[in-house]
Amino acid sequence: MSAVEETGLDPAIVQAAERLRHAQTTGRACPPIRDLVGTDQLGAAYAVQHHVAALQQISGARIVGRKLGMMSAAVRAQLGVTEPTIGTLMDTMQVRHDAVVPVRRLLQPLAEAEVAFRLVADLDGADIDDARVRAAVGEVYAALEVVDSRIADWDISAVDTIADNASAGLFVLAPEGRPLGDWDLRLLRMELRCCGRVVSTGSGGDNCMGDPLQGLVWLAREAHRQGIPLRAGMLVLAGALGPMVPIHEGDSFVARIGDLPEVAVHFRSSVAARAAESAR
Repeated sequence: MSAVEETGLDPAIVQAAERLRHAQTTGRACPPIRDLVGTDQLGAAYAVQHHVAALQQISGARIVGRKLGMMSAAVRAQLGVTEPTIGTLMDTMQVRHDAVVPVRRLLQPLAEAEVAFRLVADLDGADIDDARVRAAVGEVYAALEVVDSRIADWDISAVDTIADNASAGLFVLAPEGRPLGDWDLRLLRMELRCCGRVVSTGSGGDNCMGDPLQGLVWLAREAHRQGIPLRAGMLVLAGALGPMVPIHEGDSFVARIGDLPEVAVHFRSSVAARAAESAR
């Protein structure tokens, strides 16, 4: 029996996963995978994403949460989809606050600032409502997500970005969070600075379905439907609060979101990044 037959998966799904894994491993972007699984097969695209995650787990990585993608209605319209997408957060994707990251670790990265949640209760079942979601949130964090694509030149459809883990790259959490309580996250104002200059602004009320908690409600329901429910202890990235911006070698980003502790990350050459880590 072949390796493909042992997985029980469609060979096209396995081939697409291998294409994306090879791009990640070699640092060389690959062609779109929609030629393998079809241009409108969102279920197959999620199967590719989950297979890649399973292969990463075999290699020792752990699933630590989920992320929301395509929270912008304009982007969804451009790609021909009607709802956000889900990505998988692995422990290997997390970078500590104020760390120095070798920019060559990434292919074609973009930075965005967003709210992150840490859950203290499971969110599973068909009856998930606003009150249950609010009660499940332990802490709220300012976060930076590095969006990246293994697909060359960002030539993506909805199928491509879903299969490619909702175009996830890395993520950074602030060193501390805040209890959610009765906080209205629609009032949060975000400011993202690159090398001291403001490059992106936004708010919880203008993005993330008009409220980051509404994004979490949608995610919990959809994750349940897909059979990958949200569990206590998981992190959730709730989607960008403003426009994404390109990342270049030498850039330093700081995000301030409301009264939350700020979060920062720095991008350097591989040599500079190693030197910075050694100096810690």
